[in-house]
Amino acid sequence: MEYQEFLCAVEGQLNKKLKEGVKAKVYTAQKNNGREKKGILFETKELSASPAIYLEGLFYRFQKGEQLGGLVQEILDFYGSIEGKEPWGYHQLQEYDVIKDRVVFRLIHTEKNKRMLEHIPSVEILDLSMVFYILLQLDEEGTATVQISNAHLKMWGINREQLYPAAIKNASVLLPAEFFTMHYAIEEMLEEAAGEEGDSVKRRDEKENLLSQIGEQPEDTMYVLTNFIRYCGAACVFYPHILDMIGEMLKEDYFVLPSSIHEVIVVPESKGLDAEEMCKMVKEINETQVAPEEVLSDHAYFYRRKERQLMFQKPGL
Repeated sequence: MEYQEFLCAVEGQLNKKLKEGVKAKVYTAQKNNGREKKGILFETKELSASPAIYLEGLFYRFQKGEQLGGLVQEILDFYGSIEGKEPWGYHQLQEYDVIKDRVVFRLIHTEKNKRMLEHIPSVEILDLSMVFYILLQLDEEGTATVQISNAHLKMWGINREQLYPAAIKNASVLLPAEFFTMHYAIEEMLEEAAGEEGDSVKRRDEKENLLSQIGEQPEDTMYVLTNFIRYCGAACVFYPHILDMIGEMLKEDYFVLPSSIHEVIVVPESKGLDAEEMCKMVKEINETQVAPEEVLSDHAYFYRRKERQLMFQKPGL
C-alpha cells in the first residue's frame, strides 16, 4: 500500500467508527522551508481547532508490519482523550484582546519560505524572517499553536507593527531563554535517548541555565541558546538583551551558528575557526544532521559586542 492509499484507508476507517457529528479529514500542513506533512483533523461543531495527528510515523509502522486496525484505534484513543475538553474555538480566535498575551514568534529562512511569507505577517532580519503564532497551550500534555496569517490581522483590525512588541514581550515570558554549555546539551540528549527525559514543557535544572547565574560560570568551547521547551528556540537570538548578556559572560565577540530552528550554537571568537570554515560547518550540519523542515540558515553569524550587532559572517570577511 502506497502512502496516499494509506491516508485514504485511515480516513475511511476512522469515519466508520466515529460517532455521528464527528468527521475525520486528511489535512495537508504547510511546514517550514516549503515542506508538507499529512495529518488527520477531527471536525465537529464544537471542536473547530482540533490538533492534527501526523501520519508519517504511523505509515512507517504499518510498513514494518503493524496492522492498520491497531493504528486507527490509536488515533481514536487520542481523539477520545481530547473529546469533551474545553476547546479553543474559532470564536475565541476572532478577538485580538483574547489572544494578545499568547502571541509569540519564531524564525524561518526568508528565501526558502517566500510562498508562505506572502500570506503571513513577518519582520525580515538578515536572511531570516520573524513570523508570529499564537501559543494556545503549554502544559504537561504538550503545546498547541496557530500560525498568524494576514487574514487574522484583517479580522482583528490590527497591523504587523502591533504584533511585534507583543510577541517580543510574550516570548520572553512564556518561552524564556536558556543558555548552557555544549557539555550539558550532550548530557541532556543522551538522557533523552535513554528514555529518561521528563515532560517536554517542564523546566530543566535551573542551575545549568547560565542566564540565571551570577559570578563565575563554567567554560566550554561551544554553548547552546534555546528556550526551555526546546521548540523554535532559535528565536531567543532576538529576545531583548540576550546577545548582550552572552557577550558579557564570554567577555569577547562570538559566532552564532544556526544549528536548526530550535536552537543556535554560540562559539567564542577565540575558540572558533575562520569565517569560511564556520560557514562550511553550518552547511554540513544542515545537510547531514538536520531534518529539511528544521533547517534555519546555511550562514554563520557574528556578534560584535562594541556595536551590539548581529551580522552576517560570510566567507572571506
